[in-house]
Amino acid sequence: MPLITLTSDIGIQDFMPAAIKGQIMQEDSSFNIIDITHLLSPFNYPQASYVCRNAIKNFPEGTFHLVLINLFDNKADHVLIAEHNGHFIGCADNGLITMILECEPQKVVAIPLNKTQPKSTLAYANVFAKAFSKIAVGEKLDTLGNIDITIKIKNPLKPMLGNNWIEGQIIFIDNFENVIVNISKEEFENHQNGRKFSIVFKRDEIIEKISETYADVPEGEKLALFNSAGYLEIAINKGNAAGLFGLQSFAEKQQKVLQVQFANNHIFYQTVKVFFE
Repeated sequence: MPLITLTSDIGIQDFMPAAIKGQIMQEDSSFNIIDITHLLSPFNYPQASYVCRNAIKNFPEGTFHLVLINLFDNKADHVLIAEHNGHFIGCADNGLITMILECEPQKVVAIPLNKTQPKSTLAYANVFAKAFSKIAVGEKLDTLGNIDITIKIKNPLKPMLGNNWIEGQIIFIDNFENVIVNISKEEFENHQNGRKFSIVFKRDEIIEKISETYADVPEGEKLALFNSAGYLEIAINKGNAAGLFGLQSFAEKQQKVLQVQFANNHIFYQTVKVFFE
């Protein structure tokens, strides 16, 4: 059975996730639909790309991935389906695809939207379902839409680098309020080059060791480790790092809100800095 993963920012409070699955099943009931999440923060591209990228790479080649994030960023007349490393990813033409892949897709087509139908989430889901079902039975991606398309590009959120420091942004906070920073293990070790380091956040909180597990420190103590996706994580053993330290996930459209919070002495921090010596 062909696999479809489903990722969105629509929440789980109403009928919409089930209705989207119904649209897919109406087109081809053989699809096996797997939810990644529907609880992504609206408009938070770094968070969405982190979650999608690290989920997608664990699925077998040939999997279809439906990413319904910020569908109505503009008045679009098409959606995108990209083929990359054997995976098929459907999403709006809003720049998210290049953030997920951290590059331009190997192949991409623009699938036209029906101009006579209202632009709704379910209408988008139906367009993707029809295209995915055709690909699943052997139709080539090139035949489904316009291949002569210039897609919108957004660069992935990367840490800033200096000779003796890296400054990363918080891109995700998990259910335990562990804080994930966009500094990969490879970037960290290459920049460290054997030097001592200090991980600094919230002005005066410092960690000088990378742990392997949460149990490496006593209960209630802070730690840093590289998570299963290979990104730097700030945590508290059996505690809530984000809430305790006032750490918040980075999102461009939240900057004005944060400025107001700062003015009211409710300070949230979105960056983590590593110093080398």
